[in-house]
Amino acid sequence: MKPFDPRLLRYARAARGVLIIGAGLGLLRTCAVLAWAWCLAQAVTAAALPVMDGIPGVRGRIDEGAFDTDQLPWLMLGALVAVCARSIAGWGMDAVAARGAVRVKAQLRAAALDALDARSPQRDDGPGDAELATSLGRGLDALDGYFSGYIPQLLLTGVATPILILAVLLADPLSGLIVVVVFPIIPVFMILIGLATQAVQDRQWEQLQRLSSSFLDVVAGLATLRIFGRQGRQVARITRETDEYRSRTMSVLRVTFLSGFVLDLAGTFSIALVAVTVGTRLVSGEFPLGLGLFVLLLLPETFVPIRQVGAAFHASTEGLAAASRVFAIIEAADSRPNGAASSECGDARDARRSADGRQPGLSFDAVSVARGGRRVVGPVSFDVAPGEMVAMSGPSGAGKSTLVAVLLGFVEPIRGRIVAPGALAWSGQRPGLLHGSIAENVALGSDEPDRALARRALDAVGLEHLDLGLELGVAGAGVSGGQAQRIAVARALYRAWRLDCGALVLDEPSSALDSSSEALVCAALRAEADAGRAVLVVSHREAVHRAADRVVRIDASHPEPSIAGVDA
Repeated sequence: MKPFDPRLLRYARAARGVLIIGAGLGLLRTCAVLAWAWCLAQAVTAAALPVMDGIPGVRGRIDEGAFDTDQLPWLMLGALVAVCARSIAGWGMDAVAARGAVRVKAQLRAAALDALDARSPQRDDGPGDAELATSLGRGLDALDGYFSGYIPQLLLTGVATPILILAVLLADPLSGLIVVVVFPIIPVFMILIGLATQAVQDRQWEQLQRLSSSFLDVVAGLATLRIFGRQGRQVARITRETDEYRSRTMSVLRVTFLSGFVLDLAGTFSIALVAVTVGTRLVSGEFPLGLGLFVLLLLPETFVPIRQVGAAFHASTEGLAAASRVFAIIEAADSRPNGAASSECGDARDARRSADGRQPGLSFDAVSVARGGRRVVGPVSFDVAPGEMVAMSGPSGAGKSTLVAVLLGFVEPIRGRIVAPGALAWSGQRPGLLHGSIAENVALGSDEPDRALARRALDAVGLEHLDLGLELGVAGAGVSGGQAQRIAVARALYRAWRLDCGALVLDEPSSALDSSSEALVCAALRAEADAGRAVLVVSHREAVHRAADRVVRIDASHPEPSIAGVDA
């Protein structure tokens, strides 16, 4: 696990501001530390001079370069100002990191949700719903500890440590040499401990994912479990998963505390080694008191950032683990081929206009789809001309919805060629209604919804009695299944009218409708075909077949479609 993942800078621009401003404040804090150590060391020396004045041979060893006692108030004032500047810089780093964490989480969530929105709705690979909810929820929330605790210490380590080591080296080359030799021991311990921490952290995260998935499965099937009286076993299973997660969390904490102890021990021994050499030379008179105190005051400040960055790293590993999974979601979307889908015989959707400027109809030319190395649909060839309504029929599993998904760019890879207008409107098997007003659901995707056009679309499918301002609940709660299906058809009509789409594609638009409502929907689709649009409808219903100009039947065992003419 990397101490800092550079992908944060790519996918969360707010992280750049945190690093730049934090580095500036870290430099200010480092200068304040140097000023504080120098002023305090000289103040102690100036205060000690009168006391040591009567001791023969001592004054000469301690007052080399020392300030007079008259300068003591100014030295104390300088130390106080340095302490205040150091405190303000430290507070500023924490505040910038905390605010940056909020913005970084929001940007990463937005990028991940955009990536999930861009991928195919029929894609069955990638993380499951429980893993996504955990990663984008609690996982990213753990970045608070990463930014508020780890990043400030990491910046201090990168900015302050080299400057402080250089200051010690210039003040006392021997002490600086000892620090340079001993200092790398701490990063080595951090690397070794980090490897152990990553292993236990990965196991804890995997257990959390299993616990989330188990809970989601139980909630989804709770009604069925209660009917058959099997809820007790699921309670026991979740209890076992929870105990396992508790055990692995304690393992992470145990490693964290042990690592903190090791880092503190290494830092303490390093400081003690330098302090002994400085104290010995002070006693023998080989080293001025003011310079010795300056070195001794700087030593803890030199080792503190690297020790704290190691301790803070363990507290932030959960957020880093979740962030790496979010990066994988984003990069999976970035790695998709441009366009709807790849094709060996041209673009999957060749969108163009005919020579006379009219939008073309739909054309499937030897289109086939393979999954897992096995062909599941095709090859299929048929056309839907402008001004024509074609119904596609066949047994369940023959691949009708898959062909529509290929047309929309949801499925890849394919062989063959599809010609389609530049813009098409469609409605799937599920209404896909959202929380909000009916007008917002009909005009979904429009920056500036046209209420008059939405009203016209609802009237066309027989929903003239529905109020555009009616608020729907989650998943369209508040309307019946048939009404929800007709609202989805109205949404497709709204898009076709608003964008002047050349084609209208619907998948089972009347499966939940009674005969009268179905007749209204068929009449609306027939009117769209008469207006010059290419209308393709996937349906098993005879009423739809009768309204269509032709019926294309696809058989699962004989993928080449048969075409039957049906009087409108």
